[in-house]
Amino acid sequence: MSTRRLAQEQPESFVFSDTSTKDVEFWLNKFPEARKQSAVIPLLWLAQEQEGWVTLAAMESIAERLDMPKIRVMEVATFYTMFNLAPVGEHHIQICGTTPCMLRGANDLKAVCESRIGKKGATSEDGRFTWSEVECLGACCNAPMAQISNKDGHHYFEDLTAETLEALLDKLGAGGAVKAGPQNGRQTSAPEGGPETLKDESLFDGSRGKKLKSIPNAPQSSPEPSPEKKGHPKETTRDSQEKARTDSQQTPDPETKEDKKAVKAKDADGKKGGGDA
Repeated sequence: MSTRRLAQEQPESFVFSDTSTKDVEFWLNKFPEARKQSAVIPLLWLAQEQEGWVTLAAMESIAERLDMPKIRVMEVATFYTMFNLAPVGEHHIQICGTTPCMLRGANDLKAVCESRIGKKGATSEDGRFTWSEVECLGACCNAPMAQISNKDGHHYFEDLTAETLEALLDKLGAGGAVKAGPQNGRQTSAPEGGPETLKDESLFDGSRGKKLKSIPNAPQSSPEPSPEKKGHPKETTRDSQEKARTDSQQTPDPETKEDKKAVKAKDADGKKGGGDA
């Protein structure tokens, strides 16, 4: 990759819009105050989504918000090719130039862009197209590929050839709609010509399924709740001891009761005999 430099012409100021500010707060809330500098990449991306590119004023504003040295924010912005350091056209063509795509024909794609748009990083005279070379976009099994960014979002166009890229640029230039994904007709990353295994539709339509007598590991019906779970507190050993002590105090022992009666009868007989004498 060539050295990435800031655009020579820069706006004097930058302010996040009300909508972007809400997103900024969302990202800042994801990190502790002492780690808020971790939000530098999301904030740079929000600035780019708002302005179309990352200006020097935006970097300075983000550095101030995150209490970071300005040079550190610039280091991040200039390192990642996902950040545009200059204004781009309506359709930003980003050609992956790393090893898998290079081996599969990325140089042919870059040649198309050079002939249609200009040198790397150039914008077409009508402002419709800008193209740049970027680092790996993670679609190596569908190499070569490009990401095209515009008002409709950021979309991958895979399994490209010089001819299919030419056709895409023609449609975009005419204001037509293009279909993202593989451009050779294959399904996602399936083999060219269609899948070779698991082709029987009955594997997926449920026709082979058998009704289960029971659902494995399903929750079992709950047993009858114990008295304490119905609202009656469970009686503890200490409660039993207290209850026994109370009962013993309230209900006299039968033997003790009879002994007391005998003593009273004997006292009565003694008093009667003394009176007769």
